[in-house]
Amino acid sequence: MFSTRRAPAGYRPGVTLEHLRRNLALAKFEVAGPAMATAATDDGSLQLEIVERTESQLLMHLVVTEFVLRVPASREGTASLELHHGGAVRRSGIRCRQRDGYSDLAARVQAAVERDPELYQALMPLDFKRLRIDLQGRQWCVRLEHMGGSEVVNRMPAFRRYIPLSREQRGVLLATLSGLQRVLATL
Repeated sequence: MFSTRRAPAGYRPGVTLEHLRRNLALAKFEVAGPAMATAATDDGSLQLEIVERTESQLLMHLVVTEFVLRVPASREGTASLELHHGGAVRRSGIRCRQRDGYSDLAARVQAAVERDPELYQALMPLDFKRLRIDLQGRQWCVRLEHMGGSEVVNRMPAFRRYIPLSREQRGVLLATLSGLQRVLATL
């Protein structure tokens, strides 16, 4: 009855994905399950999964979408990294924090991001909550959770609000994912 795996009351699987589909306006967007979709850019150079998941609070829950990008790695290994903006008030750069794995990988990823001007310029204005990069075997897995493309559902007072992904954020989101694909393929 009180299982943590249970969906919160009022959760409607796929509704947030449908809103996001309209915001992204990609040529290929296919629903692959009740809370999952696959998408690709018009030219097919970027293919990703979009996963809808919930975060329960006391009398409310959030429905967040995670953009998942898989990139073949040039070497085998295991690592877990997090990227975030530097600076307390104003964004002053990108920082990479090592969670697990090879000790020099965080510095290499941060240096690669800073050397790629297109990726760096796309990451700076991007409003993301989490950006995790994992290396498992010979594959990188990027999980980006954007602030937009999510839904807030409150039970008391009852309301439901979708937070749209703006046109500007859509552009920098796709540029960031393309840049990470390009950079990680060379590491």
